[in-house]
Amino acid sequence: MAPIPNLPAEPQDSPDSYVGLDADRAERRARERGWSTVRSLPPGAIITMEYRSGRLNFEVENGHVARAWKG
Repeated sequence: MAPIPNLPAEPQDSPDSYVGLDADRAERRARERGWSTVRSLPPGAIITMEYRSGRLNFEVENGHVARAWKG
């Protein structure tokens, strides 16, 4: 049987705190707070649903974060 992977801990950070920020500023802040991957997406983008520990997703509309979520 394969060993259970040891996933990295996610930052203790609320994705909601990024909503309304300028997208570039939000990405810098997320990386400073320890997110290993930050992904910016346009509204309605088609994405895969796999969960990735340490990833923060932004839906960016008109240069600002409209929505943010983990994974």
